[in-house]
Amino acid sequence: MPWAFKENRPIFQQIYDTIVIRILNGTYPQGGKLPSVREMAEEAGVNPNTMQRAMSQLESAGLAVTNRTSGRIVTSDEELLKKVKREYATAAAREFMQQMQELGLSKEEAKTLLDESEVIGK
Repeated sequence: MPWAFKENRPIFQQIYDTIVIRILNGTYPQGGKLPSVREMAEEAGVNPNTMQRAMSQLESAGLAVTNRTSGRIVTSDEELLKKVKREYATAAAREFMQQMQELGLSKEEAKTLLDESEVIGK
């Protein structure tokens, strides 16, 4: 997944969201080691201080834990991961529905569109 940043939000928050999504989709597996701050900063094309800020936010959220000898590790807390996944999915669904409403579609029309859409694999 490429690191694409938008102008409307601070970069560290966008980095945080990207890493969270990578945790939720298994790119960074539960209990697995996260790449170092320097490695991730280089990959994302950002200053290591910006990446460190995002990683600190991950720790504050409980999604990563620092182990002094082996770096940062993704949490193994299944319930926390389920909760965060639901929060991200709910936010995406709300954003989608807002866009559909702006197009003048009802909730039912949006559901039908999703069911019929080739965008979603079956």
